[in-house]
Amino acid sequence: MGKTIIKKQQSYIAVSSEIINSLSSSSLQSMLVVSPPKKNKCSKRRQLGNPKLWFLTIFILGFLGFLGMTKLYFNLNMDPCNQQQKLQQQQQQEEEVTSMSLPENEDEKNSSSSFWAQPDGLGYKPCLEFSQDYRREMNRNRTDYLMVVVSGGINQQRNQIVDAVVIARILGAALVVPVFQVNIIWGDESEFSDIFDLEHFKSVLADDVRIVSSLPSTLLRTKPAEESQTPFHATPHWIRHHYLGRLRKYGVLLLRGLDSRLSKDLPSDLQKLRCKVAFQALKFAPHIQRFGNKIAERMSSRGPYVALHLRMEKDVWIRTGCSPGLSPEYDDIINNERRRRPKLLTGKSNMTSHERKLAGLCPLNALEVARLLKAFGAPKSARIYWAGGHPLGGKYALIPLTTEFPYFYNKEDLALPGELEPFANKASFMAAIDYIVCEKSDVFMASHGGNMGHAIQGQRAYAGHRKHITPNKRHMLPYFLNSSLPESEFNKIIKELHQDSLGQPEFRKSKPGKDVTKYPAPECMCNTTSNRHPSA
Repeated sequence: MGKTIIKKQQSYIAVSSEIINSLSSSSLQSMLVVSPPKKNKCSKRRQLGNPKLWFLTIFILGFLGFLGMTKLYFNLNMDPCNQQQKLQQQQQQEEEVTSMSLPENEDEKNSSSSFWAQPDGLGYKPCLEFSQDYRREMNRNRTDYLMVVVSGGINQQRNQIVDAVVIARILGAALVVPVFQVNIIWGDESEFSDIFDLEHFKSVLADDVRIVSSLPSTLLRTKPAEESQTPFHATPHWIRHHYLGRLRKYGVLLLRGLDSRLSKDLPSDLQKLRCKVAFQALKFAPHIQRFGNKIAERMSSRGPYVALHLRMEKDVWIRTGCSPGLSPEYDDIINNERRRRPKLLTGKSNMTSHERKLAGLCPLNALEVARLLKAFGAPKSARIYWAGGHPLGGKYALIPLTTEFPYFYNKEDLALPGELEPFANKASFMAAIDYIVCEKSDVFMASHGGNMGHAIQGQRAYAGHRKHITPNKRHMLPYFLNSSLPESEFNKIIKELHQDSLGQPEFRKSKPGKDVTKYPAPECMCNTTSNRHPSA
């Protein structure tokens, strides 16, 4: 996984979390060395008989000492040489982190070239041409305001922000920057501007919806009309019929619980607005984007890499009603928690864990992910970035993956000592870093659906249909359970099952009720070639 190399008394950073955690910060950072001030050759002990002269001497010496300390401080903090030294040291550490040497196996490289091949985008490119009627409807002098409270993890919040913008457009209201509800699970108190670039958000949507940071002073004492019972699949007609009257009466409408409430089948202009918010307006705050780019560059410094979103956390196994497949001990932990809190189970409670698995409703475990990647032709030297929370069972649960693919890292492995400390209790920041690194990967795969997997699938499609593997769990699992099937036959079957699930354009028109932000073609993308696909 990684190793520590000592050379010329400098510590080279290992890339695995196990080794990094065993090293202290002092072994990875050199100390600034400042030469002590030279002694004054002329200084001699003198007998001073005059008290005034004695006092003056003490004052002068004290003042010179103060100047010396000031100079020392600026030498440490402002001197260009020291600054250059610190910069060179940081660059050296980053080079060491990204120097994860891989075996040069030409045969393996050639045989795995198809694994890194990107799908045919069929000429589809982003295309958000709004109708003339849509452009004429924009009114910049609105006096009605929509407020929304968004909840959940960062990707649930993204979905709700997208819907909030669309609802504001439907109602002809100005949108107050969405309020983030404190997440009771992670305790993250981040606000919109902590995670997303607020000025960019406002600027991109300036021609679609007026966005304000807060209510005007004349409405601060106004009690808004509040609604938390928006039904699923609410249409624009329903939104206007139920909310427009109260909005005009009170001037302010407050909406809660928007998650997946707005219909996925909207008029063309509103579908394009959805894409505009998701793919163009919602950009991470600059400091998050910079750090995410840095981690992604460390992964890509030695060539292409795979990003996996592993859904193997304890709460995922509880909610899905599935077995983690680790040992009877862990099965008992999950089953006991599920019996104690039955409301955590999401749907189809009459199915057993095995029935759920055969129906494709369970996350893939580490062994299944490893077999799937091998079947697709991923080389053993493939560099893998894994996103997600820590799995139930810790490193033990990941052994099947790390055995087959030893170059296996997450953000903790790739960050330099201290880089993540300021964000230790910021789950949204951590999730945003995962999002950026996964979005930039050469190949992406999620072990189980979810908001993040769907968001990245749409983002990668909109960016040019970059390779995205969608495991066909329901059809492939019988072959996973067949121990008598030769590996070569298994690999052939798996490839055939997924030949249309590798990130090539999937058209939302063939998937009614699905979100355009997951399947942006063809509503948010135009075919730029004369050879149009028949399904479009």
